[in-house]
Amino acid sequence: MSNIRLMSQNQWNCTGNLPAWEELGLDCSAAVRMKGHAKILGELLPDILGGQEVNMHMQYYLKLYCMEMGLPYTMIWGNMTPIVYRADKLELIDADYLLYPEQVEGYEGSFNDVKSKSCNIGVFRTKEDGKVFVFATTHLWWMSSKAQPGSSEVRRLQLAMASDRIAEYQKKYGGCPAVLVGDLNAGYHAQALRYAIDEAGWQHAHDVAVEYRHEGKGFNGCGGHPGVWQDEPFEKALDHILVRDMPEGAVRRFDRYCAEDYVYLSDHAPVIADIAF
Repeated sequence: MSNIRLMSQNQWNCTGNLPAWEELGLDCSAAVRMKGHAKILGELLPDILGGQEVNMHMQYYLKLYCMEMGLPYTMIWGNMTPIVYRADKLELIDADYLLYPEQVEGYEGSFNDVKSKSCNIGVFRTKEDGKVFVFATTHLWWMSSKAQPGSSEVRRLQLAMASDRIAEYQKKYGGCPAVLVGDLNAGYHAQALRYAIDEAGWQHAHDVAVEYRHEGKGFNGCGGHPGVWQDEPFEKALDHILVRDMPEGAVRRFDRYCAEDYVYLSDHAPVIADIAF
């Protein structure tokens, strides 16, 4: 049996220090924050991490600091959605990258700012017992439909594109299980999540965890200044872990890392699932 710790993490696309932070005597630059993110990797030791809003500077620093700390991580570049995994435990056997289109027929405006909305896919084999699974990380469009009409529908379309591409790799590798993580910019009852769960065969790790499930949102609103953890329920969370074709009982724990000092690293808490299959 393979025991795998999965993690999804929006690391906040910010390269240089911001004036509001500097006035507080703080530094939110990539060079500083990525030391914190590497430290989190060392503490939580996920076997595989799906990132969002991890720009090229942040990816460079994360890899550098992991090397300095002796952490066994390597990376699949994916624009702002990299996959970081433990090379001592997992073997990459296939990969793909899906960039969502900027324009969507029937809706006005761009739905992919700075080409950051995408899906990065890896097919992995565990070195312990040879189990194969698909792992994908995605970041969906962010605006509300009130701010930009059609945004909810476009998130559903983007998730459908990712789901269909993942299904191709599941079929290619004998119907293996799949994991889709990411910042979906959508709550549990939104169109995108309802499509995934009600139509596309996905299960939310929160719903099927058999030992523990975190019931909070995991968002603190940092940006112009350090944030404060928001006391809102799971249903309003934006960051999710979905599984498809996993054996019953495979998801053991579903958690979020909401440490007090994490508000200096990102506005989104890392979301974690421990699986055994």
